Amino acid sequence: MNEKWTNRHPSVAHFAPLFAWAHLPEHLAAISKPFADLAEDMLDRLQDSPELAAGMRKLLEAKDCFVREAVLDRHSA
Repeated sequence: MNEKWTNRHPSVAHFAPLFAWAHLPEHLAAISKPFADLAEDMLDRLQDSPELAAGMRKLLEAKDCFVREAVLDRHSA
């Protein structure tokens, strides 16, 4: 786990492994990594709160949608 995620409230730290991208194939990692970068940027800027946890969940949902589309695009090509 990246040090930015340590010592965060459990409702926020919970998202750390869900933003992991290094294990993905290159074409999916390229889609996923900017979301992980943005999540970590928000950790630098914002305090733990219900809104931060909600924002992380929505960012994760958006990332998942874009990764799924990349999988679909690859299969239709």
